[in-house]
Amino acid sequence: MPLWYNWGMKIQQLSDQLASQIAAGEVVERPSSVVKELVENAIDAGATSINIDVRQGGRESIQIADNGMGIATEEIETAFLRHATSKLSSIEDLNAIRTLGFRGEALAAISAVSQVTIVSRAEGADAGTRLVLEAGVVVNRERVGAPQGTVIVVENLFYNVPARLKFLKTAATEKRLIDEFVTRYALAYPQIRFRLTHNGRITFQSSGSGQVRDVLVAIYGPEIARQLLEIGDQRLEAESESSSLQSPASDSRSSIQVTGFVGSPGVHFANRGQITLFVNGRWIKDTQLTYAVIQAYHTLLPSGRYPLGLIFMQLPPEDVDVNVHPTKTEVRFRQGKAPFGTVQRAVRQTLVADAPTRQMSAWALGSNDGDSPGWMGALNPEAFIGGGGEQADLALSWLDETDSQDGMDGTLPLPEPEGETESQLPIMRVVGQVGASYIITEGPEGMFLIDQQAAHQRALFEQLQTEWAADNVTVQTLSTGTAVTLSETQAKLVEQFQEAVARVGVQFEAFGPNTFMVRAVPKIAASADPARLLISVATELEQSKGVVEEAGLVTAVCQTISLRPGQSLTLAQMEQLIRNLEKCADPFTDLHGKPTFIYLSVAQLAREFGRI
Repeated sequence: MPLWYNWGMKIQQLSDQLASQIAAGEVVERPSSVVKELVENAIDAGATSINIDVRQGGRESIQIADNGMGIATEEIETAFLRHATSKLSSIEDLNAIRTLGFRGEALAAISAVSQVTIVSRAEGADAGTRLVLEAGVVVNRERVGAPQGTVIVVENLFYNVPARLKFLKTAATEKRLIDEFVTRYALAYPQIRFRLTHNGRITFQSSGSGQVRDVLVAIYGPEIARQLLEIGDQRLEAESESSSLQSPASDSRSSIQVTGFVGSPGVHFANRGQITLFVNGRWIKDTQLTYAVIQAYHTLLPSGRYPLGLIFMQLPPEDVDVNVHPTKTEVRFRQGKAPFGTVQRAVRQTLVADAPTRQMSAWALGSNDGDSPGWMGALNPEAFIGGGGEQADLALSWLDETDSQDGMDGTLPLPEPEGETESQLPIMRVVGQVGASYIITEGPEGMFLIDQQAAHQRALFEQLQTEWAADNVTVQTLSTGTAVTLSETQAKLVEQFQEAVARVGVQFEAFGPNTFMVRAVPKIAASADPARLLISVATELEQSKGVVEEAGLVTAVCQTISLRPGQSLTLAQMEQLIRNLEKCADPFTDLHGKPTFIYLSVAQLAREFGRI
């Protein structure tokens, strides 16, 4: 007999009060949930000013005051009934939600687990109404004088549900969660003036100017706000995955618009908490879209660091289902994976477009104190844009891929150019190599110290990624296969994702228990050890914990075949490596977001030698 079965109880319908308290657990998880629901109601009411006052992290009281349209006297009690709402009335309305609230559960859920006082005067009314509720039951009602709008006070949250109360975090933690929510909505609605106070002290306020950048300054400060890049209006006509189920007359295409701001690669954090997503003005949580933002920074950030992103998506209401979870923070898209690609492309294009300006500004400020104009002031930028001579083969396949310290003999003639591409680096003259790891070059008004491994990885990655994106990786078939034995876990993974591995150029077949025969490798890795390539790919699959991203496999291949520190290069080899770096779309960082080079201006060198 199941342990939960109670012989002494009959099946019966729960009381309204108990049902409301159970439902409240889905909608009202903590004080920040109360703030969220009440602020969203204020926004839906057309408020242009919203004041939030919180005491003891929301445990003692939460007060939300707005100047919206208010609640009519005859409707104020109805507003606290379960499933009572003015925001939809039919199934057609539910299929195209245009408001933040719609379920009609928030006020009932909040009042069921707290003591609530509300004062509201509707637009055009000559007086307001004051209503007091305890545990969802009305205990007082009276007419009062009040300005248009609504003031609602929630006190002693969870006073009648002690089990919920003991699971609340500290006041400081609850305060932080409330801060995060209010600042998010201030960004999404810059035309609304928000003010947030904790224990009587103002901790955040926005001007309501309508300018998102004003809110960004208020949240992050002027220094970080200056480093945020605005995403140009990106639109995609997306084909719905469900279009095959629609009638021939229906239009299965819809427009997805992406705007917002992202931080330059120099702005990064220890977690994903600074990536904020909005869909049609609603803050949402979506792991796939968050990953789209992170993936757009691939190779631009140090390992373990995450970007700042503020992403606004607009699409037809009927193309997004917001009725997924009681908290309304999860949504489903009719277009399937289309939003992921649109967000990733919008962020990546913004970062790539900013790269030359960002790096040139850094060089121009090389003197740091204005003593020297730097090379930007000494040379016309046209003198180096497009420089670098002939187009070099990004593969550098002639490089020795072993860890030998004996040096590398011979050179390879540079291939014929395939077409001119604009370089983001100035023309550089190779001077030599130091420590068999760094290449010294002379550029305009200074010198560059280039990490040969980082530069080689970047060049390899951009070629292989370009081929992979076009589903056209050039492979080199091996005359004799190479047998590789993997761990049982790795063997299962490479078998499961064999097709994905083949798309990055590593082709193999089963050759025995946990053993595989490598038959082909990417052409750029023709001189590499095939066994090392398959092991690297298998390791990447294992570390991805089942969430396989083919771009990660591209990275694994390039890391395996790139130069190692301590490999001596000939002058011709160094020159070719520099030419390949000059032709990269993003020559500034390696695959982990670390710099490929360091620039020292002539002015900096003069100061070190005491010349100035």
